[in-house]
Amino acid sequence: MSKENSVKAVTLVIFIAVLALIHVLNPDFYGEFWHVATSGNMQETVDYIDSFGAWAMVFSFLLDVLINALGFLPSIFVSTANGLLFGIVPGIIVSWLAETVGVIISFILMRTILRSSAEKLIAKSKYLQKADDFSGRNGFKIMLILRAMPYFPSGILTALGAVSKISLRDYALANLIGKFPSTSLEVVIGHDVVNYQQNLDRLMIVIVLVCIIYGAIWYYHRRMDKK
Repeated sequence: MSKENSVKAVTLVIFIAVLALIHVLNPDFYGEFWHVATSGNMQETVDYIDSFGAWAMVFSFLLDVLINALGFLPSIFVSTANGLLFGIVPGIIVSWLAETVGVIISFILMRTILRSSAEKLIAKSKYLQKADDFSGRNGFKIMLILRAMPYFPSGILTALGAVSKISLRDYALANLIGKFPSTSLEVVIGHDVVNYQQNLDRLMIVIVLVCIIYGAIWYYHRRMDKK
C-alpha cells in the first residue's frame, strides 16, 4: 500500500474503533444523541446534558466535539445549553474549545480520506482550480474571517478547507482564533433569547453591535475587492 492509502486506512480504522467503543460503553448513546441533536428542543438538550451530573461539562464538551466532527448537525443548541447550564463565560470556553477540536478532526478526516477524490474533482474545473489556489495563498485569512461569522454552516467551511491547499497548522490556528467571537456570540445570544425577559436589554445591544461590526467588516472587504 502507498503511504497515502496507509494513512487513510489507519485513520478510518481509528475512527471506526472510537465509534465502536462509544457503543460498547453506552449502547443507547447514538439513539439519544441523534434525538437530541435533531429535535431542536432546547429544554431536552439542557436536560440531557444536565443528566450527567458532575460529568455534565465533560460530556457536553465531547458531544460538541462529535457534532462538529460530523459537520452536518447544528451545534447551536449545545452551545446555548452550555451557557444556560454552566454560565456564560464557562459556556463560551467549553463551546469554543469543543467546536475548534471538532472541526479540526473533521478537517483531518476529510483531507486524509477524501483528498484524492477532491483533487480529481478540482482538476476538472478551471473555476475550482482557481478557488483552490486562492485558498492556498490566502487560506488563513479567509478561514479566519469566515469562522468568525456566527451561525455559518460549519461543514461547508471544513470541506472548503479540506480540498484547498491550506495547511493543517493554518487551518487549526484560524479556527482557534476565528471560532472565539462566533461561538461567544452564539452562547450569549442563545442564553439571552431563552431568558429574554431578564436579559432583553443586553440581547438588543448585542444584536445591534453585531450588525454594526460585521456590516462594517463586509463593507471594508467589498471596497478592498473593488480596488
